[in-house]
Amino acid sequence: MAAEGGGKEMNEIKTQFTTREGVYKLLTHSEYSRPNRVPFNSQGSNPVKVSFVNVNDQSGNGDRICFNVGRELYFYIYKGVRKAADLSKPIDKRIYKGTQPTCHDFNPLTATAESVSLLVGFSAGQVQLIDPIKKETSKLFNEERLIDKSRVTCVRWVPGSESLFLVAHSSGSLYLYNVEHTCGTTPPHYQLLKQGDGYAVHTCKSKSARNPLLRWTVGEGALNEFAFSPDGKFLACASQDGFLRVFGFDAAELHGTMKSYFGGLLCVCWSPDGRYIVAGGEDDLVTVWSFSDCRVIARGHGHKSWVSVVAFDHCTTSVEDSDPPAEFSGSDEEFHEQIHFGGGRDRANSSQSHLSKRNSTDGRPVSVTYRFGSVGQDTQLCLWDLTEDILFPHLPLSRTRTHTNVMSATSPPVPGAATTNTTTAANTATTPTTPPTTTTTTTTTTNPPGTNGNNTVSSSSGNSGAPANSLPAPLPRSNSLPHSSGPAGGSTTPNCHTSSSKGSSIIDSTFIATGVSKFATLSLHDTRKERHEKDHKRNHSMGHISSKSSDKLNQLSSAARTAKADAAKTLGTLLCPRMEEVPLLEPLVCKKIAHERLTVLIFLEDCLVTACQEGFICTWARPGKVGLLSSQNPANSPSGTVV
Repeated sequence: MAAEGGGKEMNEIKTQFTTREGVYKLLTHSEYSRPNRVPFNSQGSNPVKVSFVNVNDQSGNGDRICFNVGRELYFYIYKGVRKAADLSKPIDKRIYKGTQPTCHDFNPLTATAESVSLLVGFSAGQVQLIDPIKKETSKLFNEERLIDKSRVTCVRWVPGSESLFLVAHSSGSLYLYNVEHTCGTTPPHYQLLKQGDGYAVHTCKSKSARNPLLRWTVGEGALNEFAFSPDGKFLACASQDGFLRVFGFDAAELHGTMKSYFGGLLCVCWSPDGRYIVAGGEDDLVTVWSFSDCRVIARGHGHKSWVSVVAFDHCTTSVEDSDPPAEFSGSDEEFHEQIHFGGGRDRANSSQSHLSKRNSTDGRPVSVTYRFGSVGQDTQLCLWDLTEDILFPHLPLSRTRTHTNVMSATSPPVPGAATTNTTTAANTATTPTTPPTTTTTTTTTTNPPGTNGNNTVSSSSGNSGAPANSLPAPLPRSNSLPHSSGPAGGSTTPNCHTSSSKGSSIIDSTFIATGVSKFATLSLHDTRKERHEKDHKRNHSMGHISSKSSDKLNQLSSAARTAKADAAKTLGTLLCPRMEEVPLLEPLVCKKIAHERLTVLIFLEDCLVTACQEGFICTWARPGKVGLLSSQNPANSPSGTVV
């Protein structure tokens, strides 16, 4: 959109929007950017990312913000809705040569007013540990690029640990590091530790402790983002092959999988109570996946291009009239095989565990609402409400309203539909079928009470008697999509996995150039013929979709054909239900808020923060939270990119 429409398009930038809780307002004087406020030429650069940390100082202004723009990295005091941003005084500024920062993460456990630990990943594969307050560079990991030469896509501290961190690369590999260990002067040698469907875990063979402690090989193609569950026990990975994979982290066990409607998955996040995961990507959809049922429970359609970030709003998410908090679903038996690393860590408990509260009389939550948001390359911000008529379709609906849509049979088109004749499901429970490669390890998944009427579902390779969770029954006409009758293709068993044992390693697969799952988005121009959505402006003006394109090694036509065939097999199954098989959410809010593609969405207590590829970080005050800034004259402040 940014390239179309000329001056009229400029006027469509929104500076406020309204939800049921009130009006969110853009604070133009709280905009952070490079000190000169000049829009950054984003061609060929990595996405702008933002990280926050609170240093708990006595002044009450302990928030700190870090963001990267091109080759530059900035560290400021973040004043939010309280005071205007002073860009002339960054606490720290770094300019890198030969490589660009791609992502970063603060360790909240070690942050003080005198010192913070900030991890920074780079486009050439290195990871740097710096202290922007002391202005020190503590350590550089993968300095010689002996561990991985590909771009760092995501870096995170392991929850509850002061020393362990996890790094994802566009090679599809995930590495566990310990800040106390060195990386060695020779390429690491690995030994297979565990292998399963679409993943393998290797340990580093070494006489002395060295990094990496573990290497995970996940899927095919880049691993675009990962996220830890609120309690730190599970890891959700969004990959370019279109799969969401959820692992028990310590035991390295695959808990469940989901497939995108088409194309790669670019982003993933957990609900504050760990019950739901939302993913977004190249299908322009946001997909809501139930952790306990291991199935898609809803999709949201509002974006006109790739979804780059999804995030839950913990302040607006609510469960009312409930009992004391309970641990979110999951079995301790899944973690009997613990891997102990150097430097133990304590479990991080979810600070929002109150969302797991249950009503003691009817076994279900009262007035459940999960709020989440998404931003995309179409420069739009969307807000979504996930309410109990979607979460608990078998139960009487409350007065809470969910925006859903009854879809016509022709929109959007179903890729690969011509080659698939799989029928759909409507509340049918069948005997679980188990793939022949699955071992006899038994896992028990405890569902949130009231979710499907069953409190627990046990599944193993030999257990054919336990009823499986089926696709939901049709919702009332106003709140759901039409459902067809008949059994689902293959199986209606929730796609929860136990470890599988295959004979061959999949290490080499990460280095093979395959355009897996790009059957609908092989290139920005070639596949317009294959898509039949007239209003679908996938490339928009975002000339820099090539941040991902820089990772394409060789897109082989044979791989593309394989991807099409694989996608056709999963469509219509619980891995990837058809569009008419699950409720379709409509956004509460869908506003164009920038000129360039959006790359950041973070919900804070009194505001939400967005950022675009031009390098402008915008603060949107929550209703009633404008505070001291309301008395200032915004006309005197630089307007940046958002007017």
